[in-house]
Amino acid sequence: MGGCVSTSSKSTCSSKSNGDTFSPSCWDIGFLGQKRTKRTFSDHVIALQHLPSIPNRIFMNGKSRTSCIFTQQGRKGINQDAMIVWEDFMSEDAIFCGVFDGHGPHGHLVARRVKDTLPIKLMSFLHSQQSRENGSSKTCFRGNVNKLDGDSEKDGSAEDKLNSSWREAFLKSYKAMDKELRSHPNLDCFCSGSTAVTIVKQGSNLFMGYIGDSRAIMGSKDSSDSMVAVQLTVDLKPDLPREAERIKRCKGRVFALQDEPEVPRVWLPFDDAPGLAMARAFGDFCLKEYGVISIPEFSHRILTEKDQFIVLASDGVWDVLSNEEVVEIVSLAPTRFSAARILVDSAAREWKLKYPTSKMDDCTVVCLFLDGKMDSESDYEEQCFSSATLQSNHSGNAVESDDGQKSEPSLQRNFTVRSSEEIENYGRLPFELEGNGEAAAGEDQNWSGLEGVTRVNSLVQLPRFSEERPGA
Repeated sequence: MGGCVSTSSKSTCSSKSNGDTFSPSCWDIGFLGQKRTKRTFSDHVIALQHLPSIPNRIFMNGKSRTSCIFTQQGRKGINQDAMIVWEDFMSEDAIFCGVFDGHGPHGHLVARRVKDTLPIKLMSFLHSQQSRENGSSKTCFRGNVNKLDGDSEKDGSAEDKLNSSWREAFLKSYKAMDKELRSHPNLDCFCSGSTAVTIVKQGSNLFMGYIGDSRAIMGSKDSSDSMVAVQLTVDLKPDLPREAERIKRCKGRVFALQDEPEVPRVWLPFDDAPGLAMARAFGDFCLKEYGVISIPEFSHRILTEKDQFIVLASDGVWDVLSNEEVVEIVSLAPTRFSAARILVDSAAREWKLKYPTSKMDDCTVVCLFLDGKMDSESDYEEQCFSSATLQSNHSGNAVESDDGQKSEPSLQRNFTVRSSEEIENYGRLPFELEGNGEAAAGEDQNWSGLEGVTRVNSLVQLPRFSEERPGA
């Protein structure tokens, strides 16, 4: 296919021609460039089928007008990461970015499904909210609140309403996404799932929703014009005090194996499985009754001229590189086009140096440059880069559909799970520490979720359930 930007068909969705720009009014844009009133399930299926024809939407190694993305398969098996940049998302000044890290035997299918479906659900709920407003309050989602007058109650109310609308849309879209995965007829998410870190940049507004331990950071300049790293999200791991307390209230257990004390995991109350290394995720329905949730953390930030770029990445990058190292690598990249690839290459080298006996995890990066500018490499250079990276990235992986209907690569062990024999080699599993509720409540509230790494695996082993498990 020679490139990764899907521009195979024309669309009325925010197109440009001969320098003329079509700028739709707030929410006149619907799915695939059509106005819409109420969507049915069949409409949603049609939208998914036509995703490749939507312009300015990239999901494989390459670049867009404002960003570059790159993923590299680790040494655990098929690449279970997914990524997306969708420019002209809802309106011309909106950009959607996301990184999704799958785990479990079907984690790669879950991550792909979320990558395709979640942005559409978010768009749908935002459109529904705007329709309910019916134009009375004029709270347009394209509104810019970066210059609010501090003593203006009206402006403050507008900002609160904007935040409330976006928060509700993120919460509802994540809930609907998890519900769809639970009821999917061809995708088994009982012991498989995915993280998600998603952002929407609209003008100077940055809206973020995330679950799991994929992370977003920002490179910004301080008062002395030096580049600094600003962490935008928190790694939602099981040892985060508020997460651990919720899981334990739901009868789930949180502890680390003796051979990996730095990796806290979530376990069923009645079995030493599955050992999930995150507190929130899509899928993983074997743990949903025991404290693992898909409710996202939401935040809103006003961007300034000091803010230079945003990096979204899966934990394969953060396990070996610090926030400061990532910002330095991206800011010193010879071209913006190459920043994501260079960052992944740097992470791969660090894996070999720091953990030579561990299998490198999948590494996925999205770099969004906030000034909206990219380099002007030749089309020939871009095509060669995209072709080479696509071949190396997908070599040896069976072609599979997102609904799991086509044959999988015989589900060879990708070291996301461990066999019962391997578990026995680690000795008796430690019992859950008692009386942790009060201690967790008294922990420092400024916990950053940065301690420890998850380099071993997201899951330890599959639950040993019978064929007649409840709810199957």
